[in-house]
Amino acid sequence: MTTPLLVACALRIEQAALRGTGRGAPEAYALLRTGMGPRAAGRAVGRALEQPGMDGAAVLATGFCAGLVPGMHPGDLVVAAETRDPHGTVPCTGTTLLAEALARAAPGRTVHTGVLTGSDHVVRGQERAQLRATGALAVDMESAATLWTATRGGGRPVAAVRVIVDAPEHELVRIGTVRGGISAFRVLRAVLPAFYEWHRSLLLPRR
Repeated sequence: MTTPLLVACALRIEQAALRGTGRGAPEAYALLRTGMGPRAAGRAVGRALEQPGMDGAAVLATGFCAGLVPGMHPGDLVVAAETRDPHGTVPCTGTTLLAEALARAAPGRTVHTGVLTGSDHVVRGQERAQLRATGALAVDMESAATLWTATRGGGRPVAAVRVIVDAPEHELVRIGTVRGGISAFRVLRAVLPAFYEWHRSLLLPRR
């Protein structure tokens, strides 16, 4: 039996970048737009995983994020080694393989691996430095809630990949109308095959 793949994002623009399964997509594949914020993400993912055929589905949270480390640029990629929010910490599956697949899918883009932290609001200014002091590389509003909900009922493969749309030296106001947002959109569209590669790796026999 094929393990389904559920890819979750929050925004319509993220969904547009990810729409169209394309070559290499799994037979059982679903793209879910959850809506903004941790509560919306948790509810939507919980409902999706209750649907028939979704037992044991792999879940990948994706979309845009804010970078926390100076020197990051719009269009850089963040692969979560773990996600954190007030509910707790969720370790991710196949982080190294996923980072390698992303580097092949988006050559020339920097791929960062580390802690992805969750927030219930858009993070700006000094709050970035406070979150960076906790060891986090980037922040978004939905990934931690998505993975927490996905693993709450038992173990399943989970991952989170985010594209930086703004960073400490490149703080943006509106995603869709600025160069950084356009760059992030193109990168998100380009890396979908890496998500499929990650999913295929889950089906390989373990040695």
